[in-house]
Amino acid sequence: MNKELLGLLVVFGSTMLLALPLGRHLATVYRGDKSWTDFLAPLERLLFRAGGIDANRGMTWQQHLVALLTINLAWFVWAMVVFCLQGSLPLNPDHNPSMTPDQAFNTAISFLVNCNLQHYSGESGATYFSQLFAITFLQFVTAATGMAACVVVFNALKEGTTEKLGNFYNYFVKSITRVLLPIATVVALVLVFQGTPMNWSGKASLVTVQGDSVSVSRGPAAAMIAIKELGTNGGGFFGANSAHPLENPTYLTNAVENFALVLIPLAMVFAFGYYLKRPRLSYMVLGVMTVGFMMLLAPTVYYEMHGNPAIAQMGADQRLGAMEGKEVRFGAAASAYWGITNTIISCGSVNSMHDSHMPISCMAEMLGMMTNAFYGGVGVGFLNFFVFVIIAVFISGLMVGRTPELLGKKIEAREMKIAIIVALLHPLLILAGTAMSAHLYAGNPTEYAGWLANPGYHGFSEMLYEFTSSAANNGSGFEGLGDNTPWWNISTGIVMILARYLPIIGPVAIAGLLARKKFIPESAGTLRVDTATFGVMVFFVIWIIAALAFFPALALGPLAEHFTLY
Repeated sequence: MNKELLGLLVVFGSTMLLALPLGRHLATVYRGDKSWTDFLAPLERLLFRAGGIDANRGMTWQQHLVALLTINLAWFVWAMVVFCLQGSLPLNPDHNPSMTPDQAFNTAISFLVNCNLQHYSGESGATYFSQLFAITFLQFVTAATGMAACVVVFNALKEGTTEKLGNFYNYFVKSITRVLLPIATVVALVLVFQGTPMNWSGKASLVTVQGDSVSVSRGPAAAMIAIKELGTNGGGFFGANSAHPLENPTYLTNAVENFALVLIPLAMVFAFGYYLKRPRLSYMVLGVMTVGFMMLLAPTVYYEMHGNPAIAQMGADQRLGAMEGKEVRFGAAASAYWGITNTIISCGSVNSMHDSHMPISCMAEMLGMMTNAFYGGVGVGFLNFFVFVIIAVFISGLMVGRTPELLGKKIEAREMKIAIIVALLHPLLILAGTAMSAHLYAGNPTEYAGWLANPGYHGFSEMLYEFTSSAANNGSGFEGLGDNTPWWNISTGIVMILARYLPIIGPVAIAGLLARKKFIPESAGTLRVDTATFGVMVFFVIWIIAALAFFPALALGPLAEHFTLY
């Protein structure tokens, strides 16, 4: 047990230590200062010239959003075409069929919005062509999109008044060339040397030690797996995701993949402080996020390491923990750690089956997605946190009798309206989607029997988890849910669209409004936002607005299931 916990501490500690210099590097790159990666500048200029882009032209917040939404629309059309025609396209040695229109819609939207919700099994539902030229491509560009949008907010919070907030294309391209590609290459090499396939071969026929004949899927897996973690995407090359022995062969690859998925979200927090030259502010943000992370991690590790009482009553040895749905090569503790990091980070890859986790663990995983502000995905995690900072500043200002200000910019009615809409959109999408699904199932359980493998409390949790994962752009699921149906494909697709773009549009719009305002130098009466006191305020704003809204739903699902076991 002590060795397992030590392993978690080493992974988290090393990630935190390396995120600090990476954060400094990100700030240097986005500010345009001299960097050791400047040797890539000729490649970037070539890309800008080919696209007819002036990377030095400043853009307003509206122009940033137009650029972002336009290229995302183009990517969606490309992905839809690939998924609908993949059966007829090259690089398909296993002869996998094309997707149905509703499944192609859901898959294209899912990877477009950095969610990677998969209503198909990776090795049989997609071809090598679609895995590489649609899925892997989207995993790079959507991660860079979130990072570029985050830098727009950084620019708005700098001292001074301005209309121009940098250049979206400049931040987007540099996020790929100077961050995502180099680190993903290193991660992919580690995976290859540990046994993850990277080839164009079809399935291999093998005979197991039991004498069974099986076909083992292969393909260009390592490249996709690296960016799925680093870009907080989460979609697996194989159906079992990172629980698959070829996608995550050893404890070392498990640590490296987990390290990769947390690295950039942590680094973006440090980059925020370096970019604004306010490191104490980034420490406040990091502290709030880390406390929330630990509060979710601790009960999850505890319950997974102490086994399932229902199985213990059957006489099964539970000394290894609750091992149903887990890989022995990782163990209960590493599986619990992955379950929380991948739900607070909005990555969604899994190294064990969340549907088999203990009820309190399931609740913690859902809460990580429901709050959606503790580290979060690359770029967009900070945008979600920024919304809660705006709300906390406004409430704090009212409490002390002063006009609310954030870093010298007044927070007024327009900013608050946008922030509240974005904050309340998240629970609305999750709870409305779950309510409609529960109504359909309860109204005709015979017709929709294929939806739920586990009716009752756990079945409700399966539906709640699906919409929570979709709204948080996470992508993991309770696989007891029969989700490849027109209802689930279309409903979650709509939720993913709204939950991706409105939380980006809102913070960028707030940033644009703040950037235009007159900068007010700090005085003795200024509310300081880089203090522990303000951090406590932000923490409770997150929990009150984001977490308590879901308590009735959680009581009907994982909490009710927990009390039937204990």
